[in-house]
Amino acid sequence: MAKLTEADKRVIERLVSEARTVIKHVNDGKNPDVKIPLRALSNVSFDEKEGVIRMGTKKQERTFFNVGQAKKFLQTFVMASSIKELVESGKTTSIRDIFYMCKRPIAGTSQNIFDEQDESDPIVEDLEVMIDSLREELHLFASSKGAMVGALTIVDGGDTIDLRKMGTGGWAVPSIVEKSTIEFKKCDAKYVLLVEKDAVWRRLNEDKFWEKNSCLIIHGGGVPPRGVRRLLRRMNAELRLPVYVLVDNDPWGLYIYSVVKQGSINLAFESMRMAVPSAKFIGLSSFDAEKYKLPKEVELRLNAEDLRRCKEILSYPWFQKKKWQDEIKHMMAKNRKLELEAISRKGISFISEKYIPDKINNKDWME
Repeated sequence: MAKLTEADKRVIERLVSEARTVIKHVNDGKNPDVKIPLRALSNVSFDEKEGVIRMGTKKQERTFFNVGQAKKFLQTFVMASSIKELVESGKTTSIRDIFYMCKRPIAGTSQNIFDEQDESDPIVEDLEVMIDSLREELHLFASSKGAMVGALTIVDGGDTIDLRKMGTGGWAVPSIVEKSTIEFKKCDAKYVLLVEKDAVWRRLNEDKFWEKNSCLIIHGGGVPPRGVRRLLRRMNAELRLPVYVLVDNDPWGLYIYSVVKQGSINLAFESMRMAVPSAKFIGLSSFDAEKYKLPKEVELRLNAEDLRRCKEILSYPWFQKKKWQDEIKHMMAKNRKLELEAISRKGISFISEKYIPDKINNKDWME
């Protein structure tokens, strides 16, 4: 067994506790069961005080002596056993690997415990909420997605890395970014800028925006993955760095901002460890076309799905402030959306030299 961290010990203790409960049920002649917090819209609410989406108290019961639940019950404990062994080994693996580690026939049958990964992934999420641990604390990672560069030195897996010297590609943000893996060292940054798109991030990196403005720039390639969101949370909480979000002017861009700020409905059980309630939206705004006199030809029309999403977002509790209502209604009234690249019509470096600095310096943001 590898040397275990306190987080490792907690994970193992909670997994063992669940197993012991089931064994006790068997010894008492009861139908073995586990209770799993319900991960659904009906079991989440918006905590206005904390500014995050929270999971409620509803739970679903999974029992062994139930034809419709027996296989999932088995899958839950096979996965739990594999994760316990993984944590004890001190190694990490991918959610794809853990699927194959558990993919084998049920004893005495030709039926597999898992046939496809879309069966095993939800079981991993069930275990997360059952034992109140991040997937990353279970030593599981997803493919790296996202990059960062800027005024910060880190220690990544024992290697000291200066994010000021990462070239054009930046430091690839890993899936697991906990303190046991990523340590923050010398930080000269004043804030963190999350950019929706890799292409725009590359423009800012090439223009040395992070150097000229003493900041960190990071992207997640669209909706930021868990590693990027967790890293933003850590930098905001531990380094006291403000977080600014730059996304397309469409309902999907607004959704990305809300995921960073409040958390997501699907991962409501992790909001307090991943959301950044103080994150500020600096654009693109639906009012920027007029403000910056962008030409008509860079505008895109909202499609039916865009309009449907706009109406949904209008009803979200976290978008009820007047500024947000005005923003979304203006987008719908103008029947247009704008990509970040549209700003390039004002000049290839207008976004780095004028747009972003003005937004931040003039406090021209929304929360």
